[in-house]
Amino acid sequence: MTINKEMVSPARSSRIVAEPPHYLRVPAYLIRRLQMISTAIVAEEFEDEDMPVAEWAVLTMIENHPEIDQSRLAEVASIDKTNTGRLVDQLEAKGLVERLPHDSDRRVWLLRCTPLGNKTRKRLRPRALATQDQLLSCLEPADRARFIDLMSRVVAANEKYVRPGAGRRKPKSR
Repeated sequence: MTINKEMVSPARSSRIVAEPPHYLRVPAYLIRRLQMISTAIVAEEFEDEDMPVAEWAVLTMIENHPEIDQSRLAEVASIDKTNTGRLVDQLEAKGLVERLPHDSDRRVWLLRCTPLGNKTRKRLRPRALATQDQLLSCLEPADRARFIDLMSRVVAANEKYVRPGAGRRKPKSR
C-alpha cells in the first residue's frame, strides 16, 4: 500500500509516516510513466483524427528531415525498420508522404511530405503542441524550461544506448 500523507493511528495518537515505494524515485520507472502519459494525452487529442501517435511521430520526422531515407528515419524516430516501413506505408496510403527514388542507389527510397502531409501537419501542430503544454502545466514556466534542458542533457549523454527495440538483449558474441 502506498501512503501519500501522514496517517494517524486511531488506537494511538502517534503519527505514522510511510515512505512511498522505492520505484517511485527510480528514473527509468518515472520516464516510462511520463512517456505513457504523454502518448495518452496526444492520442486523446487526436481521437477525432485518422492519425495514431506513431504515424504522427513519423510524419513529424519526415517533415523535419525532408528526403530522409527510410533507414535513417528508423534511427531518428527510434522505431525498428519493420515498423517504420509499415508506418510509412500507412502514411503513403493516406497521401501524406511520398517515396522518391535515390539518385545513385536504386535500393534506397527518399521520403518527403506531400502537400496534403504538410497541410495536415500545419493543421494538427497547434493541437500537438497544446498537449505538451497540458503535460507540463503542473510546472511553472521556468521549471518547464529547466525540465526540458535536464531531459535534453540526459538524452544527449546517453544517445549511444538508443536502438529500436531497446530493452531487448544485445546479441551475444560467439
